[in-house]
Amino acid sequence: MFSVSSASTSSSTAATEGSIGSRGKGRGLIRAAAATLATGLVAAGTLVGATTATAAPADETGQHQGGAVAVLDGLKTYGTAQLNTGKGEKPQELPAGLFEMKVDGGGTIQTYCIDFHTPTKDGAKYLETPWDQSSLGTNQDAGKVRWILQHSYPQVNNFAALAEQAGTGQLDEKTAAAGTQVAIWRFSDKADVTAKDANAEKLADWLEANAKNVAEPKASVALSPAAVSGKAGEKLGPVTVHTDAGQVAVAPPADAAASGVQVTDKAGKPVTEAADGTDLYFSVPQDATDGSSSFSVQASTSVPVGRVFAGLIKSQTMILAGSSESTVSATATATWAEKGAVPAVTAEKNCAKGGVDITASNTGDEDFTFELAGTEHTVPAGETRTVTVPVGEDEAYDFTITGPDGFSKNFKGVLDCETAGTPAPGDDVTTQTGSEPTPAASSPAPEGDLAETGGSSATPIIAGVAIALVVLGGGAVFLLRRKKPQTGGE
Repeated sequence: MFSVSSASTSSSTAATEGSIGSRGKGRGLIRAAAATLATGLVAAGTLVGATTATAAPADETGQHQGGAVAVLDGLKTYGTAQLNTGKGEKPQELPAGLFEMKVDGGGTIQTYCIDFHTPTKDGAKYLETPWDQSSLGTNQDAGKVRWILQHSYPQVNNFAALAEQAGTGQLDEKTAAAGTQVAIWRFSDKADVTAKDANAEKLADWLEANAKNVAEPKASVALSPAAVSGKAGEKLGPVTVHTDAGQVAVAPPADAAASGVQVTDKAGKPVTEAADGTDLYFSVPQDATDGSSSFSVQASTSVPVGRVFAGLIKSQTMILAGSSESTVSATATATWAEKGAVPAVTAEKNCAKGGVDITASNTGDEDFTFELAGTEHTVPAGETRTVTVPVGEDEAYDFTITGPDGFSKNFKGVLDCETAGTPAPGDDVTTQTGSEPTPAASSPAPEGDLAETGGSSATPIIAGVAIALVVLGGGAVFLLRRKKPQTGGE
């Protein structure tokens, strides 16, 4: 039986609803953080599954569907922008330009910000993420942001040619980066923002005027579904490869020599390389004992321009502008058992419903029953069900799925589906920060908190909330729906 246990109170539920409402009305991060702290909204959830699978390792990137994993290395190339508040006040100056991130496994990527009222945290881990699991998912101008990235710096690094095409004066790295970022903010954040440098402002105006909606790029690499199940003696799958790279290397299960599990095509032929659209299977020997296994695919490639990068903790959402040759990978897991319910479980952010979808499929020969908040649900043999766990905007979550014999799988992250929006009167504006020099008027933040530049006096509190919250809203309504087995796709 799957069950969810959580520590919660009615005040926690009220705080969650209040936080979402404040975001919907465009209030600032400080007000939301204060409301959250006042209620002490900290809860935990655990799903327990009936399977005899062996332990599956916990993954700190949780439901990551594959692609690049990177660590923020600060704002590197930037100029100055001005935020016009429309309140009769002097425009607020803020840095505008390119961040750099170090990719796990090797490589460097450059990104622009697409949520500039949210502070960054240097050293934060970021995951390559589909648009529909970010603020771009409901933004009708998302494709225009990608067009800007394709037609400006750093994709276009001939500054004389860019200046001539855009009708600006002389451009350099800093002014081109600032103008590009300002143009992006006008679409990603609907912000009234200008570049302080006249030529950077002309570039921003040209990019904004000429931008066209273009399609979301493919993932650098992803596998769907990320988990499958079945019986020994069968080919478990398919698991479909999605990649912008020409080919990916297929790494066999680490325990292949002992378990005899192979990665094959539909015909049962072992596979060591795959391309976009390839279906892969776990081939499990007939005499294999109940257990689980996993394989990964990997490529060294440039991550496609326009891929979103979301923080594993609360930190400004980014969009990719340039990439070196970087290492990208994705992993899929299989579980098998001789009899009974045989579940496979995945998780995915659901921005449309404001929560995290936990999907359980059952390929066994008995019903798979799970319980949520005292209500019991059943997944019949051969069917799939999805439970949407409500999570407040900007709140962290951490769900661990466990079962007999040490089976465990962890899903964690931050639900960040909206831009922060313009703060209400009385709220401070917290804009992007990086590794640029700290203005003399700013006070250094304690080590481990948000970078100093551009942050308000409340940024240490916000950082603490983002890291500390482990949220499964108590008393919230759980939504259950029938769903076909996932086939995946970009």
